[in-house]
Amino acid sequence: MFSQAMMTKLVMAVGFLAGAVGAHPRTGHAGPANAKTLYFLTNNAENAVVAIPLDGSGMLSLKGSAVVKTAGAGANGISGATNQSAMPDSLFSQAALTVSDDSLFAVNPGSNTVTMFSLSSSSCAPVRLGSPVPLPAGASFPVTVAASARHRLVCVGTSGGTGGVTCAPFTPGTGISSVGFDALRPFDLQQSTPPVGPTNTVSHVLFNADESLLLATVKGNPATNKTGFLASFPIAASQGQKSIMMVAQSGTKTTPPNTAVLFGSAPIPHSDSVLVTDASFGAAVLSIDHTTTTGLVVAEKSRAVIAGQKATCWAAISPATGTGFVTDVARNLLVEIGLTDGAQTGVLGEIDLSPATSDPGLIDLAAAGTLVYALSPGNGTVGAAISVVDVKMRKLVQHVELAGVGANGNAMGLALGF
Repeated sequence: MFSQAMMTKLVMAVGFLAGAVGAHPRTGHAGPANAKTLYFLTNNAENAVVAIPLDGSGMLSLKGSAVVKTAGAGANGISGATNQSAMPDSLFSQAALTVSDDSLFAVNPGSNTVTMFSLSSSSCAPVRLGSPVPLPAGASFPVTVAASARHRLVCVGTSGGTGGVTCAPFTPGTGISSVGFDALRPFDLQQSTPPVGPTNTVSHVLFNADESLLLATVKGNPATNKTGFLASFPIAASQGQKSIMMVAQSGTKTTPPNTAVLFGSAPIPHSDSVLVTDASFGAAVLSIDHTTTTGLVVAEKSRAVIAGQKATCWAAISPATGTGFVTDVARNLLVEIGLTDGAQTGVLGEIDLSPATSDPGLIDLAAAGTLVYALSPGNGTVGAAISVVDVKMRKLVQHVELAGVGANGNAMGLALGF
């Protein structure tokens, strides 16, 4: 468990400061990425999705970028260390926006709504589908969103008030169903709106690899003996309508042993396992089995204790290496995590970006081909930027500053369109 000193260190990490960002040109890399567009959320008062096109080698070009308003409002959580608006990591979450095939979903924490967009191969700019859709009564401050293309379901995690998860059906190219989001599946966080964090907030909602479960990670607060957990909700056909899938209203909450502040996750393809970060030690691979007669079974398959970590919170899996990469809001590096059994577990190495950039730390990240894209919102002194890293060559290949597209320390989320 956390000591009080460790807890203070974690909370203070959201205000970590560093020097100025410099310019860094493109360089060659080992292989092209197959993504076409990168998206992130400004999370400013007038919220917007920023879309940046990628060339054939996976490099970003701000010249062709688009900034499309969500018609909703961004907002910041409150830092427990300073009692001021949190920055960076303004939402204490992973996946403030998500892409599902040709659809994109973005949260609007300041207006308690979710905006759906349609994506096109002919333009990088997403097209907003109608007005933002309000959350149900009792749900406030949405921070993370997941979408299932298989089931055509979108689910949102909220951190204000009680916190919880709510879901709605959607139709690609049309929008979120007129029935709207269903009743909140509450978590008893006893929070405020906006929430005080980063602890004791919802971290990430996501579907597992075969989209049979909706998962949610929720941070505990060891300083107040509040236990974090992994929530799981099965997906099944609606009663009397087998073609319509629904997320169960009741789920299972499990606290894996020796975890405290579960944060970002990435389902491991073709398995029942998930890579999960925990800011109290680093990251772990958890197996999640919901086919047993005794209910959900969550077991730790491996653990990666990251030396010197301050707030390891975001995760992605590289298709090129078959390994995970995690980031820390207060450290300018990627840490590689082994996912397979045997010797290839734990920390496999680090890719230190500090010699090449002055970013104070990295948050949301996404992987395609040999590349990993990582967002640094900056900290109010250092500007927002995206680092592009070739994980095969283990080097930075591009660094793009984002002030020109309206991004600042509020920026959250990162997703790729293919």
